[in-house]
Amino acid sequence: MLLELAKPVALLLCLLSLFAVFHIAFFTLEDPQLLLQPHQAINDRIIDSLLLLALSAGISLIGGLIFREAEPLPHPSLSATLPLQIFYWATSIMVVLFFLARFLETRYIFSPSIHW
Repeated sequence: MLLELAKPVALLLCLLSLFAVFHIAFFTLEDPQLLLQPHQAINDRIIDSLLLLALSAGISLIGGLIFREAEPLPHPSLSATLPLQIFYWATSIMVVLFFLARFLETRYIFSPSIHW
């Protein structure tokens, strides 16, 4: 009974922690004075994102343990639980989007020449 109540809470915490990682990685409001030091701003953003990603991994792991214990015997693999699958997919998508955004920002968006 308690596991059935803990599953939605664990899933919600997993999703909220992944949202926090996404928000820090892509929507951080930067100080206008940091425009003179863009490498420092990107380093701070990467470090903050990695710390939140580690926290999100821990939350997803605990959620995966809760989901695994709620299943009947034999228990499924830990990586086959819903919170860990969501974590794997969201992390891989965010990594690809982060590097794609960084590439487009440095190569195409702010360059003075037209690439058409």
